[in-house]
Amino acid sequence: MKNFTLYLVILVFLFVSKVLGQETFESKAKKIANKIEKVTKEEKAALKEEVETVNVQLSEGKITQEQADKRKKELAEARAIIIEEKVTAAQNELNDLVQQKVDGKIKEQDSSHIYVIRWDPKRDKDSIHGEKRTTSQFVFAMGLNNMMVDGKLQDANYSFIGSHFYEWGFTYNSRLMKNDNLLHAKYGLSLMYNNIRPTDNRSFVVNGDQTVLQTNAINLDESRFRNVYVVLPLHLEFDFSKPQVSNGKTYFRTHKSFRFGIGGYAGINVKSKQILKFDQDDLDYKTTIKGDYNVKNFIYGLSSYVGYKALSLYAKYDLNPLFKDNPVKENNISLGLRLDLN
Repeated sequence: MKNFTLYLVILVFLFVSKVLGQETFESKAKKIANKIEKVTKEEKAALKEEVETVNVQLSEGKITQEQADKRKKELAEARAIIIEEKVTAAQNELNDLVQQKVDGKIKEQDSSHIYVIRWDPKRDKDSIHGEKRTTSQFVFAMGLNNMMVDGKLQDANYSFIGSHFYEWGFTYNSRLMKNDNLLHAKYGLSLMYNNIRPTDNRSFVVNGDQTVLQTNAINLDESRFRNVYVVLPLHLEFDFSKPQVSNGKTYFRTHKSFRFGIGGYAGINVKSKQILKFDQDDLDYKTTIKGDYNVKNFIYGLSSYVGYKALSLYAKYDLNPLFKDNPVKENNISLGLRLDLN
């Protein structure tokens, strides 16, 4: 719940600074976003080279198809761990930046400086002519998470407020029509965290091919089940930003008005773990149990968002159930806020 609150604070401050034109705070946040984007790009490129090496070994008959598939999964998991560690470090920088903002250590720009930035014709002209048909954004999303069974929310089994998701990554946004700004293809790479918190002092236990909820003998302060995914999102985005005209030529900008997107995502599970916290003999304990928990290796689903400028309401739904062989098929569902920073 502390993480959820912290991320909400981050999202609110980014949105407020975007609206009010507080460039000092936003520019620093953008630098951190660029750092995260650079990390994901570099690790994705490195993974591509490693996979290509495996493909060469397979084509030369040095390894079998089964060995190749296993090796590719191991490489993807290793790169995902590296991404998670580096992004977490950058996230800590963002947390510190937000705290500085809260403490008033980041000063506002004086009005004359703001006037120059907003009204300098040369700057405006350069900005317009810098328009590109394909742009990139840093994406951060967070919100509530739960499970669905036959169209019904399982809020009796999982805490409605305590269960949450968060996601960060980068996307490319390509305008599909040369002379119209409405339709865009939005695609990229994201690291997605889905958390659920069982109710009634329960936690997950593996029973053969099935994973079930079981009541604990000791009183738990926290029971949380987390799955981490590397996913490739793809959306068709409708952007109602109006074109700008300069010197008789029309230029198209994005994320300046209302937007909505429809699409989906697909990816792989790179980590599953359960976190249990409890008190015993006046001592605080935290246990982290990693394993596959019979969780499906692959994930795919539908997602959509609707909003104004950088901020959107975001929803996603996994089409595949969380567990492989459980008789009751539970599908993850999420609803929250999404921030797309150009």
